[in-house]
Amino acid sequence: MTGTIRLTAAQAMTRYIAAQKTESGESFIAGFWAIFGHGNVAGLGEALYAAREELPTWRGHNEQTMAHAAIAYAKQMRRGRAMAVTSSIGPGATNMVTAAALAHVNRLPVLLVPGDVFAHRGPDPVLQQIEDFGDGTVSVNDCFRPVTRYFDRIARPEQLLTALPRAFRVMTDPADCGPVCLSFCQDVQAEAYDYPVSFFEPRVWHQRRIRPDEGELARVAEAIRAAERPVIVAGGGVHYAGACEALRAFAEAHGIPVTETQAGKSALPWDHPLNLGPIGVTGGAPANTVCAEADLVLGVGTRFQDFTTGSWGLFAHPGRKLVSLNVAAYDAMKHGAMPLMADARLGLEELGAALGGHRAEAPAATLKAEWFAQVDPLTAAPEAEGANALATDMQVVGAVQRAATGDTLVMCAAGTMPGELHKLWKADRPGSYHMEYGFSCMGYEIAGAMGIKMADPGRDVICFTGDGTYLMANSELATAAMMGIGFTVVITDNRGFGCINRLQMGTGGAEFNCLLEHTVHEVPSAIDFAAHAASLGATSVKVGSVAELEKALARRHEVKGPYVVVIDTDPYPSTPHGGTWWEVGVPEVSDRAEVRAARVAWEGNKSRQRAEG
Repeated sequence: MTGTIRLTAAQAMTRYIAAQKTESGESFIAGFWAIFGHGNVAGLGEALYAAREELPTWRGHNEQTMAHAAIAYAKQMRRGRAMAVTSSIGPGATNMVTAAALAHVNRLPVLLVPGDVFAHRGPDPVLQQIEDFGDGTVSVNDCFRPVTRYFDRIARPEQLLTALPRAFRVMTDPADCGPVCLSFCQDVQAEAYDYPVSFFEPRVWHQRRIRPDEGELARVAEAIRAAERPVIVAGGGVHYAGACEALRAFAEAHGIPVTETQAGKSALPWDHPLNLGPIGVTGGAPANTVCAEADLVLGVGTRFQDFTTGSWGLFAHPGRKLVSLNVAAYDAMKHGAMPLMADARLGLEELGAALGGHRAEAPAATLKAEWFAQVDPLTAAPEAEGANALATDMQVVGAVQRAATGDTLVMCAAGTMPGELHKLWKADRPGSYHMEYGFSCMGYEIAGAMGIKMADPGRDVICFTGDGTYLMANSELATAAMMGIGFTVVITDNRGFGCINRLQMGTGGAEFNCLLEHTVHEVPSAIDFAAHAASLGATSVKVGSVAELEKALARRHEVKGPYVVVIDTDPYPSTPHGGTWWEVGVPEVSDRAEVRAARVAWEGNKSRQRAEG
């Protein structure tokens, strides 16, 4: 197509975005989340109204949680599709910085379009403008630079001709994938330019699959053949690459046990003989025992985060080799690893072919049997529930597990439940477990559940959240109610930040400022979470026992829109089995004997830490 078309920059942006397609013919950007203000309502708002049929716009209640919903959507879509989020300048923009960091850590695509100040600077300083006394080119949106994979400031309409293709290249590239920020000066949004018609022709963005280098492949195959006790660490990249079946075939062909990170959990069914389950700080005994003895650790699509590696104290074999099969060179080279830079699916398939009939010695079958004998009683329903007995988080997990169906997907992000779910949840198929634990961001849960349901409407989505997280970010419950998006929220009310209180105690500290009873308040807390959720439009119920929780969960399929079930829980118990060391700075000097003892234990663990590279 030849010629030009005169459009405002905002109109050009929406038209271009709507023309970017997936291989299946859908728009890569499913729609815009938007809260309008003076930095985007006149320009981008008018353009989105005109494009509302082909590029839907949804209104949330907080810029951060709108972006969380978009990120959860992209994660559930295995990065195959994404959403855009726009805000005004100033606080609307900075509200999205936390979400940008979350997407960056988790390597997830989201298009952030915050409004920016006037490019022509005539009315400076405008309302909400942050002035840098030493740099006139800086605005508050420069906060996005360290937490996005691509940042651009649109200060002239024609800059979209280069900025937009670059943005989509990043969001669709498996190695560089992450959040993009196009900081859009508000006057420029409304300025017109004669754009080439060809710029708006539909374009299909293909998901690149990188094949392994022959030399790297040969070296890794040789290392695996030489290993006596190899183990696989499956990360989120297994899911993003659609490599769950390839992982199963590889593990079975070569007899190598598999462990799962938070992002990798559900890559294999929980009862697969070679799936040793969760690894690391929130891991179980089967995985951690084998990893401690492994002489070769093959990471597949993992960042080797400190929770996975026990702060690099878990892999204790003196001669162990670390191999990283990862699509990103940055991750493939971490901690002195032997790299195999490749798409997870193709990498496993070609590595399997290179290994031929080679098989390792399978781990003892008793490891898993002993583990479940220890933890299954923790999730069982109480035999007799006293009137004053508080449920444990483990019992809540068990109740939800018993209520789960073949369509159930559980999700969470921060607090106590990520650890309990990683250890205890029995994921029976890929994609049935959605955990944001790269950034461990409180406030992701409710918005994330909404985004998951938008991505996969047929799923029975159950969101675990604590009272602390609920108070921090609950507003998208109202959005879900207004949009008729149904999912279940289980609020475990332990009256504060229970997991951090346990960490405080575990490092020798006195209980202070975590649970509400250990904070300075004139009026004791008496929050009615069920009533609050109902006021936002959800159907809600407060239950008094695990048995009542199970009855309430059984009714969830009868409810339209979001359904909230609240249960009081005990903030102190947690699964005592499994786990490994996690480095948290313990004071060298303290008046408390408990802190001094914790410091001694810290020093012992620190001496075993290995962090090459």
